[in-house]
Amino acid sequence: MLGTIVNAAAIVAGGGAGLLVKKGIPAHLERALHQAMGLAVIVIGMNGVITNMVTANADGTLSSSGELVLVFSLVLGVLAGETLRIEEHLSSLSDLVEKRLHLTGFAASFVNGTLIYCVGAMAIIGAIDDGLRGNASVLLVKSTLDGISSIVLGATMGPGVIFACIPVMLYQGSISLLAGVLAPVLQGTLLHQLCAVGYVLVACIGVNFLGTFHIKTANFLPALLVPPVWAALSALL
Repeated sequence: MLGTIVNAAAIVAGGGAGLLVKKGIPAHLERALHQAMGLAVIVIGMNGVITNMVTANADGTLSSSGELVLVFSLVLGVLAGETLRIEEHLSSLSDLVEKRLHLTGFAASFVNGTLIYCVGAMAIIGAIDDGLRGNASVLLVKSTLDGISSIVLGATMGPGVIFACIPVMLYQGSISLLAGVLAPVLQGTLLHQLCAVGYVLVACIGVNFLGTFHIKTANFLPALLVPPVWAALSALL
């Protein structure tokens, strides 16, 4: 659990620093930082997708796998998400907290921060390694990256990024505590498929940062459940 605790602390510290910096940032520079963050997040998302779907063969050629699972995951996931109206409910809850605590920008920064910090291979692999062997090295690297990004999120979006440490604690902490059960399952093909879907969601967040149009990223969250179900059905058949 040490790595998860450090990760959460880095998010709080970075988000707090970002809020302090925010006061001195003019509007035009804030927009530019938003766009820069969007481009960076899109690149990170696409890099994650490619890394988990493309492999280099011994003869130097490239091959890809998991396209069908990715398509089914996104289509079935967004159908479930739109039906359940996940984004709307999550935004309503965040807006309620924003009004009660008078925290401008809470909703957007909390939702985006939570998705960025909880989706990806480092969160899963790092938490399992921390739980099984007490090796927090992966999560410590993730803590550095999350701390830096939380500065930018805090400076450009609002205080909700600080509260994103709560789902990070619950998510990574649960994986660490259940590491013995999850380690044999969350590996190999399933892990690659799960991360590929997750990094598509990260890229969607980057698109939203650019402000051209809005993708209801939270409504795609059920897509993360499709690869495990797919793997289970494949094993049975």
